[in-house]
Amino acid sequence: MEEELISKKELLELTGISYGQLYRWKRKNLVPEEWFIRKSAFTGQETFFPKRRMLDRMDKILNMKEDLSLDELANMFSPVPTDLSLSKTDLIERNIVSLIAIEYAEPYIGRSDAYRFEQILSLFLLDRCLQSGELNLDEGKILLQTFGEHYTKFEGKNCDLMFIRKMGVSACLLVAAGSEIYFENGVKIILRDNIAKRIEELKLTLGTM
Repeated sequence: MEEELISKKELLELTGISYGQLYRWKRKNLVPEEWFIRKSAFTGQETFFPKRRMLDRMDKILNMKEDLSLDELANMFSPVPTDLSLSKTDLIERNIVSLIAIEYAEPYIGRSDAYRFEQILSLFLLDRCLQSGELNLDEGKILLQTFGEHYTKFEGKNCDLMFIRKMGVSACLLVAAGSEIYFENGVKIILRDNIAKRIEELKLTLGTM
């Protein structure tokens, strides 16, 4: 399904921000370049945005810009991991991931006194998918192995985590964010999750801007 768009004029009227603010936030990388979509309209070329994502981003910026600098906000919205690390106890006590998810993941990501951000992210994804019921434990193992082997190849670029299933057999993929993927008949997409969105959510949870 094609994502609903909103024009620049509608966006500015709806949010109350100025043209100058919008493009300053763009220069500061608070709004991704690829969200600025040029399309033909009856008045000529106009700029549109993915409506749901853009309104969500504007709401966060407007609510947080009094407490955080634009550079801190840009870091939070960036898909690039931070250098933060946390212990197992910290992760559980701060309710970042569950004990069940950590104990299940340890044979695949290793037991550590301090988990790196990438490891915390894989635990965060696992915990979310298990609690939502989108994946079962066997599929959780596939997620951890695929993420551990291939995530670093994206070098901080935005990507999507995908799970497909056919005749009860599951497979996990990491693909460039928003890319079109085509499968043979009978393949069902059971999960497609944007990693940048989860990194942003995790950074908010960790309180590391």
